[in-house]
Amino acid sequence: MSILHVRNVPENLYLQLKKRADAQRRSLSAEVITLLAWAIEEAERRPVLTLEAIRRRRTFNPAEAGAPDSTTLLREDRER
Repeated sequence: MSILHVRNVPENLYLQLKKRADAQRRSLSAEVITLLAWAIEEAERRPVLTLEAIRRRRTFNPAEAGAPDSTTLLREDRER
């Protein structure tokens, strides 16, 4: 297993990490590894989720969802 040394960690960040580790009943090292793994997974998932959301919006058809056609709404508004 590799070793990672981190220098110049701000005191408040260190205390937050230590508090999280204690709350999860983990060592400080185990908590940092858990957080790093989560951050990497999240960073890899985010672009995928964003692209999925874009694709859903591009294929969304309001008429299929029961919304009235915008042309019909404009005509009705102009006829008032």
